[in-house]
Amino acid sequence: MSSEPVSSKHKHDVSLLDLMGVSFRVGLTSFGGSTAAWIHREIVEKRHWLSDEEFMTALTLAQVLPGANPVNLSIYVGSQLRGGLGAAVAAIGMIGPAFAVILTLGFLYAQFGDTPVAHAVLAGLAAVGVGMTLTIGVKLARIVRKPVPVLIAAAMFVTVGVLHWPMIPVVLALTPLSIALDWFATRRAAA
Repeated sequence: MSSEPVSSKHKHDVSLLDLMGVSFRVGLTSFGGSTAAWIHREIVEKRHWLSDEEFMTALTLAQVLPGANPVNLSIYVGSQLRGGLGAAVAAIGMIGPAFAVILTLGFLYAQFGDTPVAHAVLAGLAAVGVGMTLTIGVKLARIVRKPVPVLIAAAMFVTVGVLHWPMIPVVLALTPLSIALDWFATRRAAA
């Protein structure tokens, strides 16, 4: 397999079965915020279906669109690789395992949720989710070479994650600031 990302000319060569398999595996094995890290590993690092830059575009769109980020991300990837049918296949692959797992875990939690073992398992899963989210953050920080997006991301992390400010007002404040800073930086670079 080539280390180059799939060019748009060859993206249709990704089979629907491969797309479903990857989405299904990610949907089955990821938990919480770790989904983006798993998708990045499968789509960019292992299969080279998208470049890092294309993945960042997908991740950005997935986060600003309404709905669950992992599903939005899988829909975007599927549509880029195989059009509308690819988007549907990727979404079904992503949602199916999670739906079945949630039903099963809901039943088990109703039966055994008060036990110390259940609390230990949930704490371990939360730690895995945090670790995977930090992993994708570090990987994306290596890709971004401009200081402004890194500073905006750090401001978002501190205000929402550490200070527990409400996310919507923070995003509403940081979005125009981010756009303005990028616009000024682009103008300065062009001059």
